[in-house]
Amino acid sequence: MPEQTDVDRTRRRTLATAAGSTLLVLAVFVTPLGTGVRTATDFGAGPGAQAWLLSSISVGLAAALLTAGVLADDVGRRRVLVAGLALVAAGAAVAGLAGGTVPFVVGRLVQGVGGAAVLAGALGVIGQVFPPGPDRARAAAVWGASVGAGTGFGGVATVLLDHGTQWRVTYLVTAVVGTGVALVAHRTLPGAVPAPRRRPDVAGAVLLAAGLSALLAGLVQSRSASGPAGVVLLVGGALLLVAFAVTERRSPAPMIDLALFAAPGFRAATLGALLTGGAMVGLASYLPSMVQRGLGASLLAATLLVLFWSAVSTATSVALRWLPGVDGRLLLAGALVVAGLGMAALAAVGTGSSPAVLLPGLLVYGIGYGAANAALGREAVAHVPAERAGMGSGANNTARYVGAALGTTAVVLVASAAGPAGTAAGQLAGWDHAALGAAAVAVLGGLGIALTGRRARRAAPTLVSGPRGG
Repeated sequence: MPEQTDVDRTRRRTLATAAGSTLLVLAVFVTPLGTGVRTATDFGAGPGAQAWLLSSISVGLAAALLTAGVLADDVGRRRVLVAGLALVAAGAAVAGLAGGTVPFVVGRLVQGVGGAAVLAGALGVIGQVFPPGPDRARAAAVWGASVGAGTGFGGVATVLLDHGTQWRVTYLVTAVVGTGVALVAHRTLPGAVPAPRRRPDVAGAVLLAAGLSALLAGLVQSRSASGPAGVVLLVGGALLLVAFAVTERRSPAPMIDLALFAAPGFRAATLGALLTGGAMVGLASYLPSMVQRGLGASLLAATLLVLFWSAVSTATSVALRWLPGVDGRLLLAGALVVAGLGMAALAAVGTGSSPAVLLPGLLVYGIGYGAANAALGREAVAHVPAERAGMGSGANNTARYVGAALGTTAVVLVASAAGPAGTAAGQLAGWDHAALGAAAVAVLGGLGIALTGRRARRAAPTLVSGPRGG
């Protein structure tokens, strides 16, 4: 067996730390699936407040991801990742000690901002340490596996802690773990690579954060309450995002170089991330509710189904380490189609059915999700200069979590409107519509990415110079 070099050891430590940090963020993201009911009961939260208890971390994540990616490029990926872990821990402490809905939501927003810094820094540091090619493709597959593993691990850990203790313990344990991981990351991750500093794009950062926050807040408000507030926030968010795009086109040092979208690969990766969040994550977020209310199963049974799905996705991402030469765009397109077929198989569940009838569909769905995570981890940094890996990962993750917020809202609206409210039959009828709708979005999106990739290769055959792993 060849002796490990210092470079090999640095890469292994970096990958382990980046993947572990990402796993923690995804575990934090799904915590309300297990604790949400008891938290809302303790706070006496109404429907509007409950929506914010569940969705506040998504607002923080999506609003801060692109800014965090650019900061990671400019001030150092390790510094941003460690700061993000510190914010995740601090936000968990605030949420765990909260005496009401408002401080809890503030804590979750802080966790979202911290999680954005971790995700941007993790993918950025992988792009920094692993050169383009098979090694980076394998590393990206491991990172993708940590996304699926975090979803499953977080759900099960939350349910187990919630059964034996108060819900607050889950958040306080997260605060301790997050602090420990931050210390490990500070010691193990490589320092910043010297690069020219750019002038901060303050206007772009403010407009993007305000626009995404208003847009996502409008979605949450529309789900939780009637009245004009949701519409006002949605319109205001859209206008702010238009202003952001105009500002970026005119800025000498933009936060996101809009010229990147001229590259078919970057467009495909961004669209794939949006669809992965919107269709795959959006439907999965509603699965526990359907299993409990439609099939009459326990929260533990619902969580175990999510664990099965995430375990399959994790195994798929890990297995794809050994196929680094597969074209990333085709892998992403295939992943969306496969996941869509799996989601379609989850429809037509009858009242009184065992939750086990969902396993075949979840198997196929999980394979597609795992392949998508592996492909996105690779494609997020494959079409940007190495010194802008944080920008690429930030844009990709922003698309994923904006998609997740849009998809979750759409699934809830479709499921709620499809059948008699408050009945098992109504829950299952709504689930059927939501599953088939998400499946159609994923399949059509996958086919679209495959076709655009084929046209791009025909239009520029001389650009293909070998396997694209990074």
